[in-house]
Amino acid sequence: MHHASTNYRFGILAINTGSTSTKVAVYHDREVALELSFSHTAEQIAQFATVEDQLEWRRELILSSLAEHGVDIESLSTVIGRGGLLRPLESGVYEVSDAMCNELRNCTPQHASNFSAIISLAIARKIGVKAYIADPVVVDEFDEIAKLTGIKEIRRRSIFHALNQKATARLYASDIDRKYEELNLIVAHMGGGISVAAHRKGRVVDCNNALDGEGPIAPERAGSLPAGELVDLCFSGKYTHKEIRAMLSGKGGLISLTGNNSVKELVEKAEQGDAEIKLAIDLMVYGVIKNIGQMATVLRGDIDAIVLTGGIAHSKYITNAIIDSCRFLAPIAIYAGENELQSLAMNALRLLNGETEAKTY
Repeated sequence: MHHASTNYRFGILAINTGSTSTKVAVYHDREVALELSFSHTAEQIAQFATVEDQLEWRRELILSSLAEHGVDIESLSTVIGRGGLLRPLESGVYEVSDAMCNELRNCTPQHASNFSAIISLAIARKIGVKAYIADPVVVDEFDEIAKLTGIKEIRRRSIFHALNQKATARLYASDIDRKYEELNLIVAHMGGGISVAAHRKGRVVDCNNALDGEGPIAPERAGSLPAGELVDLCFSGKYTHKEIRAMLSGKGGLISLTGNNSVKELVEKAEQGDAEIKLAIDLMVYGVIKNIGQMATVLRGDIDAIVLTGGIAHSKYITNAIIDSCRFLAPIAIYAGENELQSLAMNALRLLNGETEAKTY
């Protein structure tokens, strides 16, 4: 931090609030100057009666930590946060407004990602700059046909890892000296949830709902289920609405099959010869492969690349298995990790450099 101040144009603060963590990074243009991550226990979170109390606490945590690390917040050009559960909107960078914050405070369900924009605006106002969000989880660029189902009252929703999917797709494009908007890509984000999306010339035209009831099994998601059996389970009298919901997201997938959500640990056990665990991991991979196949047909086989990202992409066992099954479709590129803070910072930089314009919510 000490003498870098002369040779960068923009100071960017990126904020990502998760259910069990608060992560912040300071970027000087493309370079990360500081990255901090705080884990929060369930007990810590439970002591806050309201969302408002938790907001105050997290904001103070960020400000005091930046001060401790010698960051002068007055030197920042902008603050950018992870987008929350807003209404469906198109991809891009949005300026944070009071209206957006009110909506985030009052929406149900409440998700910790909602805090990012509110905290970003509070800090930005303190220093007299603007705050932004980029590519929230509710980005919706689906083709109309992808939203319909065989039951009139049920529509498919676009809920996926928009921020990392878009940022990774752009990163891949720049690595091969092409524009993201010119490419057809299949991107598989593999984390606690898994989303496999078709990016057609810069728009995500289809993707599994990575939250509650579609796609591959994931560490904490049940994925697609036979609908008839699920309905019977719902009306069996054994479970409450809440319990069934938790089976879909939170307690489903690898957690349900193995009691463990750590892919790293499970892959180690599978490689040591635990047949039951190997089957569960292979089932997850099989689901990713099938979803990549679906998206290949959505793009009519015209695919520039298949891009694998998210924390699980660190596992060679898993990426090799996907490559073995899918390389006949297109070249496969691996960008492991969540990279959310970097993705936010790069979106802010595109804005500050004039490569993109902020949208109004």
